[in-house]
Amino acid sequence: MATALSTDILFDAAIQIQVLHEKNIELSFTEYGIHVKFPTTRRLAEFLDVPHYYVLPFFAVMEEEALVTRAERVGIATTQAGSARFLAMMHDRYHEDAEKLLGTSLLNDILSIAQVAGKSE
Repeated sequence: MATALSTDILFDAAIQIQVLHEKNIELSFTEYGIHVKFPTTRRLAEFLDVPHYYVLPFFAVMEEEALVTRAERVGIATTQAGSARFLAMMHDRYHEDAEKLLGTSLLNDILSIAQVAGKSE
């Protein structure tokens, strides 16, 4: 079984799934900023090799901390704060892969909209 879970581990797993494995990031743009669609809790549990019910309490915590929202039949998406965290982590840990997927210009635009420091040169 994988190491103990945390919200950082779940954010990192979501980035790895989307950027490294599926090479697909679903974003929505609103007047309030950018929202990133998270993989399902089952997909995250499978990726982390933990039972599904281990992941669920962390999503409750992330909702309480206003990092994600859950809507039935829509899924899980980041809030403005969650998007900034997701994109900063993606930039810091998986920059080259994110840049290959999105291109420098689009990545910079997304980071700028989400107000993430340290955009690409």
